[in-house]
Amino acid sequence: QVQLVESGGGLVQAGGSLRLSCAASGSFFSINAMGWYRQAPGKQRELVATSDSAGSITYADSVKGQFTISRDIAKNTVYLHMNSLKPEDTGFYYCNARATLMFGVQTYWGQGTQVTVSS
Repeated sequence: QVQLVESGGGLVQAGGSLRLSCAASGSFFSINAMGWYRQAPGKQRELVATSDSAGSITYADSVKGQFTISRDIAKNTVYLHMNSLKPEDTGFYYCNARATLMFGVQTYWGQGTQVTVSS
């Protein structure tokens, strides 16, 4: 089992910055990839950014140049640095992790953290 604990959400004015953190803990052999998804009111959950253990990073087109994902491999933690925030960045941000456990590879989700950007 893997537990994901997110932090760093909140209310910020447009143009501001936030940093989200997500720490993975539990019984696993390795964390293969970690990332962030978001869900705006009335919309489907969408990819924001992911980072795998090989160093490959993927960003949604809508956040390229605005958000930066980083990982502390030793701490099993992923960060999302969000700059120049816009009201359309408002939503619940969910941490995602793909882990190798004794019985195979599993994907886990955090509880989510609210990000609200006011205009």
